[in-house]
Amino acid sequence: MNRVPLEKKVLSENDRIAGELRERFREHGVLCLNLISSPGAGKTLLLERTLESFAPGTRVAVLTGDIQTDNDARRLARSGFPVRQITTGGACHLDARMIERALTEWRLEDLDLLLIENVGNLVCPASYDLGEAAKIVVLSVAEGEDKPLKYPSIFFKSALLVLNKIDLLPYVPFRIEEARENARRVHPEMEIIEVSCTTGEGLDVWRQWLEARREAARSELREAPVC
Repeated sequence: MNRVPLEKKVLSENDRIAGELRERFREHGVLCLNLISSPGAGKTLLLERTLESFAPGTRVAVLTGDIQTDNDARRLARSGFPVRQITTGGACHLDARMIERALTEWRLEDLDLLLIENVGNLVCPASYDLGEAAKIVVLSVAEGEDKPLKYPSIFFKSALLVLNKIDLLPYVPFRIEEARENARRVHPEMEIIEVSCTTGEGLDVWRQWLEARREAARSELREAPVC
């Protein structure tokens, strides 16, 4: 009988912390993005390719969540940029408190881009605000084009859909136009980018999207009134 009130209390506390994180990110001009997908959709490789494209000295850092192991963090750390693993120990999502704790040893004034790789799951991460500027959902063509209809919450809450692994389209029965249509049935204004981290196709469009968002965050900081 106490399940619903307890869930509301947990989410309320999470939202409070997320709001504080969002304000801190805004004050320092940090663009925070929360990447969410099913396991195996290719979030980690997308982040690897993204970090590889940045010049040394780029003010970027990554938090990566997983139930067990630090495999993803070790892969991403090869880029030379700051990376920290958050091991949830069973939880199927990251929450704002985890992000707050993970950031204690980083100076936000040294960053302008924070990328969060959430735990592989399309359900639970949709309910947890991490203080991000935007959620990004990654869907690979090795999955079903009906995923937006089956898991509408995360597609509705995401600003961008990255359709990944498009190099596999000749080999899998994935109807990409139907996937686009399903996503826009859930979220008509959703932006959609198609990429292959293997061939590099579409990665320039992804980087342009990132850079436009980073510049918007920097502009907001420059225009903020000085108190």
